[in-house]
Amino acid sequence: MAEEVILGYLQNHDEISDSGQFATDHGLDHSDVVNVIKSLHGFRYVDAQDIKRETDVLTEEGEKYAEQGSPEVQLFLAVPAEGSILKEELQKLVDPAVFKIGCSQAAKNKWVQMGNQISRKVQHVEDRIKDLLLQIRDGQEIDTGDKKSLKARKLIAVQTWKGYSVRKGPDYAPIRRRTATDLTREYLQGGDWRNIEFKEYNFSAKGPPPEGGHLHPLNKVKERLKDIFRLMNFEEMPTNRYVESSFWNFDALFQPQQHPARDSHDTFFLKAPETTKQLPEDYVELVKRVHESGGYGSRGYGYDWKREEANKNLLRTHTTAISSRMLYAVAQQSFTPKRYFSIDRVFRNEAVDRTHLAEFHQIEGLVCDRGLTLGHLIGVLQDFFSRLGMDKLKFKPAYNPYTEPSMEIFSYHKGLGKWVEIGNSGMFRPEMLRPMGFSEDVNVIAWGLSLERPTMILYGIDNIRELFGHKVDLALVKRNPLCLIGIQ
Repeated sequence: MAEEVILGYLQNHDEISDSGQFATDHGLDHSDVVNVIKSLHGFRYVDAQDIKRETDVLTEEGEKYAEQGSPEVQLFLAVPAEGSILKEELQKLVDPAVFKIGCSQAAKNKWVQMGNQISRKVQHVEDRIKDLLLQIRDGQEIDTGDKKSLKARKLIAVQTWKGYSVRKGPDYAPIRRRTATDLTREYLQGGDWRNIEFKEYNFSAKGPPPEGGHLHPLNKVKERLKDIFRLMNFEEMPTNRYVESSFWNFDALFQPQQHPARDSHDTFFLKAPETTKQLPEDYVELVKRVHESGGYGSRGYGYDWKREEANKNLLRTHTTAISSRMLYAVAQQSFTPKRYFSIDRVFRNEAVDRTHLAEFHQIEGLVCDRGLTLGHLIGVLQDFFSRLGMDKLKFKPAYNPYTEPSMEIFSYHKGLGKWVEIGNSGMFRPEMLRPMGFSEDVNVIAWGLSLERPTMILYGIDNIRELFGHKVDLALVKRNPLCLIGIQ
């Protein structure tokens, strides 16, 4: 309907100067007219120019006051002409919003005497606000100062009207020609293709965005790191054990039971099930002995080791708990050199800030073989980190309960212009390995780092809560680039 009217009108006229007035004159809905104009303009039947007009309209509050009167007048009329009224009594006579605004405006206009008792200062007032609102509703112009005052009180707002002026386009026709998007079998058989106008292809049009899943930046970096470990002939350890016993998480690693890391303010202990019931008893006895009195060249810690502490269940604080299980399993068989790695979640009872969370991901690698030395560890670390694009490394002596010697790993960060700590490393102590059953010539070298830190550096994120947790922006997940770690 609207299309026929527009094309027919332009057949005898040069222009539709105002689509709004045109719609009114022809009894059409303006939104329908606008949609038709957009369609005709797209097919070049018409040329359309935007028209914008700004008009003042009453807000919902303004409409209310145009009908009922301004708050100040409503309040004034509620005050008795003679004498006074208690403030609490007056408040009951008018709407709470009207009372608050009315008191302020009426006092400002010096219409009433405010206090515990409220009385009139004048006997007659004009509701100028209501008059102005009615003028605006009727489409009349008002003074600029009055308009500014009404806007400040949020009684009127600017409404932008959008329409079009329309002229004939280069492909104008009084009736829209039939167009087709595809050459079909029916068109060919019937010969209709000779009389059909085909729609032009738009080779610049973008297709619909593909709907599908998106990998989180942590998963992208994790997969690249897994590829690097596999290229170095490492085997992934099963890490699907978030709940671990204190024995495998601490005791088997030669970490004393009075160590601060085993306090509840650093570790999440479980209430149910509170303790484990499955531990290798022979091995437990050897671990107890080395803690209490030492062995294998060690004096031990010299304290009474308690089984009930070792039995406590917790959320693992590091993936090294998995390493201790895997190494124990290796030691129970005829010796075969092993290279293991793991990348998975660990939990610590830490205060959450921009660089720390109560749960994060740990990357761990270890090599178990005969005759390994600190030189082998440094060589493996240089090979591993060079594949991550970190060629400049240096090492600093450190202390860990279950490695000796131990080293902190630093890499030179070109962007920051300084050395940055990137991980920790060391050789597992004899007090950890010998009770498992390894011979004296077998050593284990290991290192670990967090997954979040390199990911934050790679993707330019300075707050860990924007990377992991409920505050993650889904747009980051959908639009983050490929992870090119290890790709030369």
